[in-house]
Amino acid sequence: MSAATTAPQAPKVAPSTRSGPTFGRVLTAEWTKIVSLRSPWWIAAVTVAVAGLLTYVSAQASSVDPGFRPVGDLSSGLLLAQLGPLVLGVLVGAGEFRTGVFRTTYTVVPRRWPALPAQTLALAAFALVVAVLTTVVCVLGLLPSAGARGIPLDLASGHTPGILLGMVLLLVGLALFGQAIGALLRRTVPAMVTALFLAVLLPFSVMSAFPAAPTVPGEAAPDTSVAGMIAVLSPGAAQTMVVEPSVANMAGDGVPDLSQVDGGLVLAAWILVLLAAAVLRLRTRDVR
Repeated sequence: MSAATTAPQAPKVAPSTRSGPTFGRVLTAEWTKIVSLRSPWWIAAVTVAVAGLLTYVSAQASSVDPGFRPVGDLSSGLLLAQLGPLVLGVLVGAGEFRTGVFRTTYTVVPRRWPALPAQTLALAAFALVVAVLTTVVCVLGLLPSAGARGIPLDLASGHTPGILLGMVLLLVGLALFGQAIGALLRRTVPAMVTALFLAVLLPFSVMSAFPAAPTVPGEAAPDTSVAGMIAVLSPGAAQTMVVEPSVANMAGDGVPDLSQVDGGLVLAAWILVLLAAAVLRLRTRDVR
């Protein structure tokens, strides 16, 4: 009597319900990428140093004015220092595509899109530290001028707390704005030029392209409401509003006078739209 032989069956493996690593691991990897490079630390150091120096120089120059108010120069250091977070964001957003690291990233994260939110959160955390340090240094830059005039530096009254918060949010927002453009365009130089144009030059370019108010009596005034609307809703104008209690009407009648909160919302809208476009490109097009 012979026993029937049957081929051993391989154990059934439950299908995997997870594609790629967890979001927490992706976030940790993106944070490691940022802090392991030298360029973010150099940009952070230059940003803090330039902000403190410009604030000190501006306050010293303003202290000869009889109506000198130290807090009036609080955000003056951001005139050039704001370029640091913008450049940092572009380098983070476009850096992987420039160096070719994106091939490894999207092999490990096959769904692609989680890598961009993780990069955004990691950059926001790094930029937040830089922004807080920059704001503290700006405050310290006011102390010599205020002390020389015997004026107490009151940071808790009036619009000052809002300005301090706006400075921090502005620097973080500019980093994310640059990152969104870098991730969308994937080329460092075009992304840098685009970011600088939108954040610095667009409001002035729009207004200079439209005719000025007439100087001849009786001549009709040109309609600048469209130009003013574009200028006010640009990232460059939004970043100015974030650190100011109120921004005057930029182009006359027909243009809304936006508040500090409105400026923050405009800048946030730009960031979200650009990030959404970058995610859509990741999902629908080949990575190159």
